[in-house]
Amino acid sequence: MDTYQILDIESQHTSGVYAKQPLAFERGQGATLWDSEGNEYLDCSSGHGVANLGHAHPKVAAAIAEQAGTLITLFETFPNDKRAALMAKMTTLVPGLDRVFFCNSGTESVEAALKFARLSTGRTNVVATMRGFHGRTFGALSATHNKKYRAGFEPLVPGFSHVPYNNIGALEKAITDETAAVILEPVQGEGGVYPADGLCTTEGYLQAARELCSARGALLIVDEVQTGFGRTGKMFAIEHSGVIPDLLCVAKSLAGGLPRGAVLIGGAVKNLVPGAHGSTFGGNPLACAAALAALEVIETENLPGQAAEKGAYLMEKIRAIQSPVVREVRGMGLMIGIELKQKVTPYVKALQERRIIALNAGMTVLRLLPPLVITYEQLDRLARALDEVLNLSVEE
Repeated sequence: MDTYQILDIESQHTSGVYAKQPLAFERGQGATLWDSEGNEYLDCSSGHGVANLGHAHPKVAAAIAEQAGTLITLFETFPNDKRAALMAKMTTLVPGLDRVFFCNSGTESVEAALKFARLSTGRTNVVATMRGFHGRTFGALSATHNKKYRAGFEPLVPGFSHVPYNNIGALEKAITDETAAVILEPVQGEGGVYPADGLCTTEGYLQAARELCSARGALLIVDEVQTGFGRTGKMFAIEHSGVIPDLLCVAKSLAGGLPRGAVLIGGAVKNLVPGAHGSTFGGNPLACAAALAALEVIETENLPGQAAEKGAYLMEKIRAIQSPVVREVRGMGLMIGIELKQKVTPYVKALQERRIIALNAGMTVLRLLPPLVITYEQLDRLARALDEVLNLSVEE
């Protein structure tokens, strides 16, 4: 099927909720994608942060193939060897988070964490942050601040409030004896790639949130759907500060590209009895096998270390670019935001014309989320393209 056929069929039958690009990709390997005409693209989006291991990692592919011929689906009521192994592995990743709930996506992990917080505390209110993004289903959307995502769906779930990110004073005022939980990202992704203040210290914003929640009986939910599994230079971004939340939401790259979400659960979370929540596909053996292989790759190939080193290398090259449109460069590891003085869309398109796939984060931030396996040669190619594109005279 050629590109025009693919585009024509999708344009006829799509739901309409996606802005379709004039490209059709059929194959991927590492940080490279090939379109239906055989053209090669450098993927610096990782499928919105999913492909930390790159595309079609052979160890993940082999694990999926083997498990697909063994057992694909099994509801979590019935124990399974792959699920048990993944539970045992994941509950070693963060000290004190020794239980896990499996689901299929980041928004599902947030929904579960919100339910668990209300059930555990008997309270109803949730404090979230401005610019925060937590998903598109009703509970997760209620925690999401951007009006663009909320428009047309209100009224949303009651009891949610939003405070400025990195403002400890505002957080202190917002947490009351009716607060079930505070939910925040250690690095805001969709909101513009804003790291928490003092993230690499023990006296920053995350630490203040942890202390306030503990003092006032609220639970701390940390959303690492985008920052998790090596993206920021550690397995999880919370490791930069040493903060342990009560509930840690993860997804995206957990299963190497297959749908898989999870919530890691701490001892302060109570009342999780049979029937309190569930997921038909959540603990399926196929995704568990993929996740086990992905975690092994992350550790054996030291992808967090690679992200830290390659991120520092790329950040240095980007900050050396002399461009009149660049306002600021932010990020950690291979999660980088380039804030521009004008709208970002023409620059994303200009990169795409040079066969580099990038993302926006809001109206003015160019976001880079390349696979952690990206090579230094590919990083150099990206840096050269950015230097060229950020010095173009583009039409908004």
